[in-house]
Amino acid sequence: MTAVHDIPAAPAQKRELVTPRPVARRPRPRRFRTAVRALGPLALLVLWWAASATGALTPDVLASPADVVRAVGELWGNGQLPDALGASLTRSGLGLLLGLAVGLTAGVVTGFTRLGDELLDSTMQTLRTVPFLSLVPLFMVWFGINEIAKILLIAVATTFPMYVSTSSGVRGTDARLVEAMRSFGMSRFAIVREVVLPGALPSLLAGLRLSMTLSVIALIAAEEINATAGIGYLMAQAQSYARTDVLAVCILVYGLLGLLADALVRLLERVLMPWRRAER
Repeated sequence: MTAVHDIPAAPAQKRELVTPRPVARRPRPRRFRTAVRALGPLALLVLWWAASATGALTPDVLASPADVVRAVGELWGNGQLPDALGASLTRSGLGLLLGLAVGLTAGVVTGFTRLGDELLDSTMQTLRTVPFLSLVPLFMVWFGINEIAKILLIAVATTFPMYVSTSSGVRGTDARLVEAMRSFGMSRFAIVREVVLPGALPSLLAGLRLSMTLSVIALIAAEEINATAGIGYLMAQAQSYARTDVLAVCILVYGLLGLLADALVRLLERVLMPWRRAER
C-alpha cells in the first residue's frame, strides 16, 4: 500500500488577486446640498423663535425674530440700513484691497527671491504675531479718529493671511518648471505671471478666504473708533436706547457679510479652478 505521504500533492492553484474597483459615487443634486447646508441656520432660527414664544428669551435680552424683521423694515424704510451698509462696505473693501495688494506683493517677493526672503520674511513673521486689535489705540494717536485709521486697521488684519498663503504657494512651485522657462528666455516678471501665480492659485484663494473673513472682523473693531456712519455706528445708537432688535439686525448683517464673502471665494474657485469641481 502506498503511504499517504508518498502521494504527490496536487499543484497549488494560483489565486489571482482581484482588486476591487472603486464604486463611482453619484453626484448629489444641488438642491439637496443646499437644503443640507440650510439645516443648521434653520435649526437656530426655530430655537430662537421657540425661546421667544415661550418667554424663555425676554425682549430685554434678545428681541424675537418677528421684532427683528420689523426692525429691518423700519431701518430700510428710513434709509438708515442702506447708508450704514454702504459706509461699512466701503471701509471693508478699501482695507481689504490694500491688505491683499501688500500681502500678495510681499508673498511673491519672499517666496520667489532669496534676497526678499532674507530681508522681509523675519519682519513679516514678527508683525504677524501682533494682534491687530492692540493697534487700535496706536492708530488713533497716529491718524486720529478719521476714516484712514479704520481702513488701515482692516488692511493690517488682512495683509498677513494673504502673505503667508502666497509665500507658501510660491515656494511650492516646481523649480524645474521655473528653470525651464528661464532657459527659454522668459523674464522674471513673466515667470511670476505665467507660471508661479497660476501654480500657487489654490494657496492664493485660501489666503483670500481668510483675509475676507478677517476684513469683517476687523470692520467691527474699526467701527468702534468713534464712527459716525456704518453698521458699528448703528449698533452704538441701538445700545444707547436698549434696542435689542436693532442690535440683532446689525449682528445678522455682519454674519451675512462674512457668509457672502465665503460664497464669493467659492465662486472664484469654481471659475478659476474647474478641475477641482470635476475631481470632486
